Amino acid sequence: MTGASRGIGKAVAVRLAQAGFDVAITARTLNEGEKREHSSSTTTSDCSPLPGSLNTTAEIIRSFGRDAIVLPADLLDRASLGAAAATVLERWSRIDLVVHNARFIGPGHMDRLLDTPIEVLERHVQGNAIAPLVLNRYFLPAMIAQGGGTFVNLTSAAALGPPPKPIGQGGWGLSYSLSKAALHSIAAFIALEHGADNVRCFNLQPGFIATERIAQDMRQFGFSATSGAPPEVVAEVVLWLATSPEAVALNGGNIQAQPFCHERGLLPGWGGPGAAT
Repeated sequence: MTGASRGIGKAVAVRLAQAGFDVAITARTLNEGEKREHSSSTTTSDCSPLPGSLNTTAEIIRSFGRDAIVLPADLLDRASLGAAAATVLERWSRIDLVVHNARFIGPGHMDRLLDTPIEVLERHVQGNAIAPLVLNRYFLPAMIAQGGGTFVNLTSAAALGPPPKPIGQGGWGLSYSLSKAALHSIAAFIALEHGADNVRCFNLQPGFIATERIAQDMRQFGFSATSGAPPEVVAEVVLWLATSPEAVALNGGNIQAQPFCHERGLLPGWGGPGAAT
């Protein structure tokens, strides 16, 4: 489970533990209060701590009696990704589910085209598309050898079309769309080439979700966390994809998490897309 220190990643990791999974979690933030650059623009700097950490998530996982492996790693550091993947396979000898939730958190995703340096575009593609492939190079052969497994790629509506408005009015930058579109293309190839090996790969588009980072960082760009769905919506859909026999029919496809969750009643008490959190 990547990006598990907060938000969607934390919610998915906790739900999997509740359902009986042991969970390996990775992100950059090991302890609460760590300072890292998370500005949305290359014109500013913001190193204020964001809520959440790997150790906090691990404590919750273990409270359900499940094993948690804590693996600090950086999407831009391929060696750290390889070390994390190797550790999981050495300790557990198998991997049943890989959730690619983490994305590059750093300047550039809310900058206009001419304000976004090429090297910033490269970092987003590396973090959001190449990093999952680095992990897949370890986990896909393991899944084939053990008789199957599941990948879930957290994609975005930004991969499917242009923003509705410019930045500052509800839109986003090219770096985010470009990198998410690259990630979006991977699932179909895994399904086509390894469906016969009982390996499944899904694109899961969360929709607008109320996370800690949305609340702290994105208000200045016209996004309000109060209008987002809870992260648990995505967690329930991930669990369904990992455990339901019906999921095989969706292999290689794109699932819209919020309507999918609502139509199947996966999160009792949630009013569906558009409901207040």
